[in-house]
Amino acid sequence: MLTKKPNLLETANQQLSQFAEIVNGDHATRDVTAEDTLRVGIDLGTSSIVMVVLDQDNEVIYGNFEYDHAVRDGLVVNFMDSVRILMRLKQQAEDILGQPLTTACGAIPPGTGDGSAKIVSNVIESAGFECRAVVDEPTAAAKFLHLKDGTVVDIGGGTTGISIFKRKRLVYVTDEATGGSHMTLVLAGHNHWSMDEAEKVKRDVSRETEVFATIRPVVEKMAAITSSATDGRPQQPVIVVGGAINFKDFIKTFSKALGTTAVKPKFPQFVTPIGIAMYDQDN
Repeated sequence: MLTKKPNLLETANQQLSQFAEIVNGDHATRDVTAEDTLRVGIDLGTSSIVMVVLDQDNEVIYGNFEYDHAVRDGLVVNFMDSVRILMRLKQQAEDILGQPLTTACGAIPPGTGDGSAKIVSNVIESAGFECRAVVDEPTAAAKFLHLKDGTVVDIGGGTTGISIFKRKRLVYVTDEATGGSHMTLVLAGHNHWSMDEAEKVKRDVSRETEVFATIRPVVEKMAAITSSATDGRPQQPVIVVGGAINFKDFIKTFSKALGTTAVKPKFPQFVTPIGIAMYDQDN
């Protein structure tokens, strides 16, 4: 199984690289016609809201994001801010694509309940969409990765979500409140900074070595959460995704603490949003 992991991620990495180019360039991959069926995924994250638009073949057409503080530990805490940001992203997408976006799907950390799913649905519908589904975040990631067997660890701004798959079936899902915001908290406490200052430094690539030395225990805790959830024997391959893992030493540290090899795709912050969009279709 381990020798197959690069092949597993090869197609995903191509799409993720393409999506990153779209986000950074503010353009669509191609012209959209009235015959196209557009699928929209919305990831209401702790540090950003990401929108993805796919076509009927699940090819990436467009994507955009905006930083926010409307979500905490995977739960919407500022409803109106989330709606306003999403309305802006929707309008920007429609202006570029020249087509209305009418339906969308969202996601929540696993185990956060029907109430959380309802709030996400309400945000999406208040922004002018019909919400077709709200799915677990790591399950959405697995859908994009076309994972048949393995463990997906989705580390976002507020949580570490774990989904285990065997023969294309989801057999276990859980979530713990440890994510990128906890890295920021440790960094702020260690240096006596405000959370805003710590978050800014955390995103500064030139200070990555300094930052990672401080937040390493948080990464090791994320691995411990994964080990506990899988009884120390995670189903291979172990694929780690999410916006909180963009440190060059993250996977090496995570794998060592986990006691087995883990891998990550390119641009892991975009895996879950694309997977969410793949659910936006007629059942």
